[in-house]
Amino acid sequence: MKLTKTAPGDRAHIGGLSADEVAQRVAAGQVNTMPDRSGRSVGDIVRANVFTRINAILGVLFALVAATGSFINGLFGLLIVANSGIGIIQEIRAKRTLDRLAIVGQTHPKVRRDGVVAELVPGEVVLDDIIEVGAGDQIVVDGEVVESLALDVDESLLTGEADAIDKFPGDKILSGSFVVSGSGAYRATKVGADAYAAQLAAEASKFTLVSSELRSGIDQILKVITWLLIPAGILTIINQVFISQNGWRASLLGMVAALVPMVPEGLVLMTSIAFAVGVVRLGRRQCLVNELPAIEGLARVNVVCADKTGTLTENGMRLSEVRGLPDDTAADAGSGWDTSRAEQVLAALAATDRSPNASVAALAEAYPSAPDWQLSAIEPFTSAKKWSGMSFVDATGADRGNWILGAPDVLLDPDSAPARQASEIGESGLRVLLLGHTDVPVDTTPADGANVPGTLVPTALVVLEQRVRDDARATLDYFASQHVDVKVISGDNARSVGAVAQSLGLGSPDAAVDARTLPTDIDALADVVENGVIFGRVRPDQKRAMVAALQSRDDTVAMTGDGVNDVLALKDADIGVAMGSGSSAARSVAQIVLLDNKFATLPYVVGEGRRVIGNIERVSNLFLTKTVYAVLLALFVGVAGLAGKIFGFDSLSYPFQPIHVTISAWFTIGIPAFILSLAPNNERARTGFVKRVLRQAVPNGIIVGLCAFITYVIVNPGGKGVTLGGDGVDLPPAQTQAATATLICLIAVALYVLAVVARPYTWWKLLLLAVSVGAYVIIFAWPWTQTMFKLDSSNWQMNSVAFIAAAVGIVCVEIVSRVMPRIIVSDGGGHHHDLHSVAAVHDSTIKE
Repeated sequence: MKLTKTAPGDRAHIGGLSADEVAQRVAAGQVNTMPDRSGRSVGDIVRANVFTRINAILGVLFALVAATGSFINGLFGLLIVANSGIGIIQEIRAKRTLDRLAIVGQTHPKVRRDGVVAELVPGEVVLDDIIEVGAGDQIVVDGEVVESLALDVDESLLTGEADAIDKFPGDKILSGSFVVSGSGAYRATKVGADAYAAQLAAEASKFTLVSSELRSGIDQILKVITWLLIPAGILTIINQVFISQNGWRASLLGMVAALVPMVPEGLVLMTSIAFAVGVVRLGRRQCLVNELPAIEGLARVNVVCADKTGTLTENGMRLSEVRGLPDDTAADAGSGWDTSRAEQVLAALAATDRSPNASVAALAEAYPSAPDWQLSAIEPFTSAKKWSGMSFVDATGADRGNWILGAPDVLLDPDSAPARQASEIGESGLRVLLLGHTDVPVDTTPADGANVPGTLVPTALVVLEQRVRDDARATLDYFASQHVDVKVISGDNARSVGAVAQSLGLGSPDAAVDARTLPTDIDALADVVENGVIFGRVRPDQKRAMVAALQSRDDTVAMTGDGVNDVLALKDADIGVAMGSGSSAARSVAQIVLLDNKFATLPYVVGEGRRVIGNIERVSNLFLTKTVYAVLLALFVGVAGLAGKIFGFDSLSYPFQPIHVTISAWFTIGIPAFILSLAPNNERARTGFVKRVLRQAVPNGIIVGLCAFITYVIVNPGGKGVTLGGDGVDLPPAQTQAATATLICLIAVALYVLAVVARPYTWWKLLLLAVSVGAYVIIFAWPWTQTMFKLDSSNWQMNSVAFIAAAVGIVCVEIVSRVMPRIIVSDGGGHHHDLHSVAAVHDSTIKE
């Protein structure tokens, strides 16, 4: 590669814009302004939460009740306020959390102004700014290269082109691409919305709930419910208005009472709250969620592919020692290279590297004073070739050698003494680099089949220490306890990686796989990757292939990384997790960024996802059970009313008023669902959400509906006698007693459904159940609440029927709770589990 090219002319490429020039461009609006991080303004959030399908349905039903003058029966209208208000508050909190974290986690390009380089936020870049870039940096705006030092740019995320592209002065460079190797500078030619990748970047970073099985499943259920409302509503209207002849006020109240419980009014709210609270909770742990469905995705993960450096070990390294090697080219074959000379070369390499990686940074720290050498040729480090090189001359022009620093097992014959020595050192968990020199400049094209130019002469082994993270062992133990496989995938020597992993209780050096021996066939690769744990010398394209191989076996893969070599694998993984201190390219493609750089944060992220998914599944059972029994009860009453009209026996009107169905949901669904949606839950999420929920909710809903209907048929007093009261409508005492008894049966069975869903029990769940039962005892026994809610529990003959029917219903619910999970397991193979047989895992708490 050519050492350096610089665009001629234009002074701006030397020192950048002046303060006055920047001010002129800001005044002209030529600034790299981008949309809000969350993609939705506060106004958008308010509109999205107020104008919903469920609010529209409830609003129409409330208007009908208001027309009767019975405002106590319109109490369900408060759900509109609750749905909208709570949703708005939680989503705004989540938006602010995302915006705050995005400022911390965003790329900070290095911009030249007035001859000084400063890090700015992307939004402060203006047209014609000169931006310096190095390996791993993301291109933040479109531009034109003005300086190039072996600059290679990867545009695969934009164009699909797999190979990195050499960039020279005058070449175009696109935002959204990233630097693979080398360094340089470019002038901003398009900023803000004009940039090539601006729209893609804005779309990728929106606060969104799309592409989620959970959300799409709930949407499917809501569509079905909407269609069910039509026939059930028509049948109820016919029965109430034309058959029962209760008058238009009572008929409207009966119709509304039948339709309100069919609407799962809290399901969407609970889902939104659960996701939004998840964002806020993760934000407190310095975890930025770039795409909200990632919370759900991590809950489904069963394989975590983790890089060693920066994940299991600390990012920084420290020089341990430099070992001189025998000079086989010298006249005296027993003589060795002078260690001080090797150290002089290492100091020059570190001082000259404009984009040092962790290894070179450790050398720079160890050797702060460098010789006055000038660079004559350079070959940047890439993950594919595993080495970098520089050629030097001194101030007089005298040759100071062509030096290469890289992986010993790649550069050396494995049977050579230096290679064996490096391997022995690496097996102790230390990182080993080889310093060597060649007889030709490092940018000389190697001969066919060769990895390095010219003849390489080993000079010294450079030994670096890597400190294992204190929290790495506990994190790996957590994943093991959760049956999540961890694969360590690294570009370092396989045995060295194996030694580090073994110190953490994961695999061994002998079992480590050298990626250079991996097959290319996807099936064969999948076999090796599934059975292996530790992989070394992995190229970036192999990381990507390994992710694809695991996905071909129906694994849900999370990939962690921080370097430019991790970008493609992060992008292809089901969930990409980047470290906050990693390259800007890695952070830009990851769905989740750990801003605190702690691998130990990942269990909390996984736990948060499992809490969201598992709890929404639980509360979905409650809401859909209510919908099923409401539809069923309306259909039963409607059909019975039609049959009575045809065959001449007493017809049935709907037993409840709207206030009855409102209070029936308070402590069987509403309050318990809110609490359960925020509770700890650590069961791994599984596919088939809709099918699994319906298999629980439909039988339970049928049982509740049948028990309530049978109770009402038995206790129904027949006859009419509706009168107008102070708040619109009063039913005769017998009718109120029958409605009360039917409501007792319905609530009793619904409470047992709640008890089943709440399993396995903890102290707070038992308290929740006790409070729910106690609240209904007060409502049905206290004269003031009986009057307020139009109840009459004085007829114990009717109440006895209700309790007997409820007991039968409870037994049926218990049978269903035991039988259905076994059906799910038999249908779903090994991936499904009894929801209530994994108590040890289901409610294990990740302590905050």
